[in-house]
Amino acid sequence: MQRRTLLMALVAGAAAAASAAGALDASWRDVLDTPAVASPLASRALLNGLTRAGTRVVAVGQRGHVLTSDDAGKSWQQATVPVSSDLVAVCFPTAQQGWAVGHDGVVLHSTDGGRSWQRALDGRSVGELMVAHYGRSNDEKMLAEARRFASQGAENPFLDVWFENASTGYVVGAFGLILRTVDGGAHWEPLLHVVDNPKGLHLYAVKGFGGELFIVGEQGLALKLEHESGRFRAMELPYKGTLFGLVGNERALLAHGLRGSVVRSTDGGRSWQIVPTGVPVGLTASTVDEQGRFVIVSQSGHVLVSQDDGAAFTPLKLERPAPGAAVVAVAARALVVAGPRGAQLIALP
Repeated sequence: MQRRTLLMALVAGAAAAASAAGALDASWRDVLDTPAVASPLASRALLNGLTRAGTRVVAVGQRGHVLTSDDAGKSWQQATVPVSSDLVAVCFPTAQQGWAVGHDGVVLHSTDGGRSWQRALDGRSVGELMVAHYGRSNDEKMLAEARRFASQGAENPFLDVWFENASTGYVVGAFGLILRTVDGGAHWEPLLHVVDNPKGLHLYAVKGFGGELFIVGEQGLALKLEHESGRFRAMELPYKGTLFGLVGNERALLAHGLRGSVVRSTDGGRSWQIVPTGVPVGLTASTVDEQGRFVIVSQSGHVLVSQDDGAAFTPLKLERPAPGAAVVAVAARALVVAGPRGAQLIALP
């Protein structure tokens, strides 16, 4: 009797567990199929990316949150977004046309200055796109790599996006992911075969300066687009750690990353010099302010300002420094810095 009672209890427990699992499966929805939830606390939650859309400021962050501000970061309104994947970067080549990227291979597009968004790509379609593209070529190595990406589904994130204009743009991400569009996102072309990245290192940032296009990533990887061949050629840097971002103008180009590292080139990436910062932590984001000064922020709340095109930096004294994941200039002497604590407005001297 005791054995039968124990068996019945086990069966009942298994049935209850199966029922609970079934209920969980029935209620579970993929973040790619779940619109972002409106939240009054979205502007105080994790924000990873910032940009300007004309005079409007646009921020992107966790759970598909996209926020816009029309008063230089003083107040924020949440946008309509079709996914709840974490978003990490955003770019607006025009005041109305914008792009955002993030986890699960998400690429989103806005045509109304960031107020609403539509899905352009996700990790499920990226793999299929890559297999179809390389299946038309005779490159078996690239086809095998495309199939590997496809088998991983929506596992790999895009980490940055940059558009030269409303038509031509690039998205880059984990394990060397890189795609280009030349028709405003109607079609996307994978570019793994034209990138000097044999180890498949993560690509963290892509940006253009003065008609040249650059990418930086893991292990000091720095790439420049060679216009004649259409290939991204590796550049030799004096720093071999991870690089998170790029900032520059027509006179100087800077890359920044772990352990307060900054390297600078004044000849289009042919040679580089290390710029001392005195900061021991990761430099996560950068911008050029309204007066042309280079600004770099850190994961610990440092704000570094350069008035000489990045040759030297001075730390800004802040009453309440906050960790920074993104930064953008919003007025002649003001910045918005975003990070784990949301968006913060900072006055510059």
